[in-house]
Amino acid sequence: MDLKSEKIERILSKYKFHDVAVAELQKLNNIFPDLNPYTDTYTFNDSSQKELLKLSGVIPVKYDGRSYNFPIQLWLLDSFPFTPPICFLKPTSSMVIREGKHVDAKGRIHLPGLHSWDYPKSSVVGLLTEMITKFEEDPPLSSKTTKDTKDPHELMAFVSNLQINDGGIRHHDQQNIKVSVIGGGDLGMACVMSLLSKCNVDKLVFIDIAESSTKGGSTDLEIFNLPKVQVSRDISASAGSRVIVVTANSWNSEESYIKVVQTNVDLYRGIIPSLVHFSPNTILLIASQPVDIMSHVAWRQSGLPPTRVIGAGCNLDSERLSYVLDINLNTHRPAWVIGELSDNKVPVMSNVGLSSNGELEIAPGSNSTKPLLDRAFELMKNRGQRSWSVGLSVADITNSILTDKMKAHSISTLAQGWGGISVEVFLSLPCIMGANGSTRLAGVLLGPEEDSKLKTSVNSLSTLMSQIRV
Repeated sequence: MDLKSEKIERILSKYKFHDVAVAELQKLNNIFPDLNPYTDTYTFNDSSQKELLKLSGVIPVKYDGRSYNFPIQLWLLDSFPFTPPICFLKPTSSMVIREGKHVDAKGRIHLPGLHSWDYPKSSVVGLLTEMITKFEEDPPLSSKTTKDTKDPHELMAFVSNLQINDGGIRHHDQQNIKVSVIGGGDLGMACVMSLLSKCNVDKLVFIDIAESSTKGGSTDLEIFNLPKVQVSRDISASAGSRVIVVTANSWNSEESYIKVVQTNVDLYRGIIPSLVHFSPNTILLIASQPVDIMSHVAWRQSGLPPTRVIGAGCNLDSERLSYVLDINLNTHRPAWVIGELSDNKVPVMSNVGLSSNGELEIAPGSNSTKPLLDRAFELMKNRGQRSWSVGLSVADITNSILTDKMKAHSISTLAQGWGGISVEVFLSLPCIMGANGSTRLAGVLLGPEEDSKLKTSVNSLSTLMSQIRV
């Protein structure tokens, strides 16, 4: 690995931990000599750009007795190695990406080692070792085939996805629609009732967690035997769920706030990995409190891509805001509440009307929209977030996923890289929701007051995450 070229030395000189970064790269070269350094410009999700060092090359992956070279690309942020690399598969023209648990449709690689990165315990060598292991279990690349030269492995994969039912043969894509709700109490019951009313499901599983403080309701559901509802106390009953809604909480009013949150995190540690084990293709929808923190925790514990772990976040406030603007103030433009679910949340408006066919974007902060949004916020005061209203909001998000509606919801999602946010936090942002999960709308320039509130939320959430053991 040649780190002596003028371009590479120039870029590395800007890295905050130059000597440590160089040492890590030299260690990497001893184990993976096929990865070579280059300089290039990386474009973040908010369209901002930065000149960074990237590593390009191949890693050896064994599958079915044969060895394959998988082309990858690692972008090293200027805080490397204290922050993880951004990893991509870079298929050749003869390859196609197989989207799965560890790779999304754009080739972005998501691994547990990336989510739990903690230098010096974590290293690129360890990350690549994990990457090879995961790719050998579930190869994310395959060769492009023509109709005349079908790959037998792909043919077998298609056959394995066929199911036989009373009407003959159907493909796996037409499987029963199953949703699970994890956690009882008022919120769990509200979600069950709202999902039954809003969503076209074939089965709804309600699992009452014994360790959760939000217990109850399961006995009544068993007594009245609602159609399509299965009541269980076994996590395995959730297997094969398209969406899993988690409402479980473990609250104790006698403990400090940080201890209460830690108790909730410990509760999640016992259920989230099991839920993903039984439903590896699910989308996790978190409604436990504090929702931004618990969504972040669930993402870290699940190993799923961030597009498939979301929180109910500010969706309820956003739907109320759009309604007030439309009915009371006659604006007819979608609007969302973004940021932390707290007093620091911020209202924003769409650039297009409800009936427009234009691409949906957040309108930049301006003096013309601020009074309107402030007035709408005033009209929304004192409405609260009761269980039944949160349940309706959860059902609305779930419906967009099940029907691939591609509707914009303000949900708690990984915000890193949006609007200049550099740290790993979850907070509410407008996202297009469909069958494959969430896609964030592009970041915009907010007004000074709104930007200050968002930064305050980022700092408080980041501080709280640093104080808990995930």
